[in-house]
Amino acid sequence: MKEKFEIFIDGASKGNPGLAGVGVVILKNNKVVKEFGRYIGYTTNNVAEYVALIFSLQAALILKAKHVSVKTDSQLLAKQINKEYKVKNPNIKFLFEIATHAITGFKHFEITHIVREKNQNADFLATQAVKEQVMFSARAGKMISPTTRRAGKSGLKRAAHPDKIGTPQLTFLG
Repeated sequence: MKEKFEIFIDGASKGNPGLAGVGVVILKNNKVVKEFGRYIGYTTNNVAEYVALIFSLQAALILKAKHVSVKTDSQLLAKQINKEYKVKNPNIKFLFEIATHAITGFKHFEITHIVREKNQNADFLATQAVKEQVMFSARAGKMISPTTRRAGKSGLKRAAHPDKIGTPQLTFLG
C-alpha cells in the first residue's frame, strides 16, 4: 500500500520583516503524525515560508516518506517551487536550492497553493511559536527585536533596514 503524506506549512512574520515562526502539520494516510511550530528569528514572511517548507521536507524524510503533497497558503512559494515563477531574491534563492535538493529525496512530490482558511492549523502553530518567544523573552526581561535606532526627536524606534536582516535560525530536526 502506498503511504501518502500530506503536509500543511505556514510561515509567519509579525511586521514583515519582523519576528517570525513556522508551522508544520504532517498527516500520513489522513492522520496527524507530526506537528510543530518553531521561532526562527527576525526575517521576512517569504523567508519564513521557505524555512517552513525546508523543515517539513526534512521531517518527511526522517519519517521515510516517499509520496508527499505539500499544501501552502503562499502562492509565491508554490509557484517558485513549481518553476512557474523565477526566484530573484538572493536570500530566497539559497533557500530555494536547499528545498529543491531535499525534494529529490521523494519518489513523488507536489506542492499546491491553498486558501488561508484551509491552513489554519499550520498558521496557528507558526503564530504561536512567535507569541511564545515574545512571552518567554518578556519574562526573562530580554529585548528580542532587531537592532533599532532612534527616529528623530519623537523617540520612536525604527527597525533596521531590511538588507540588514539576519539569517533565520535553522535548527535541524533529529
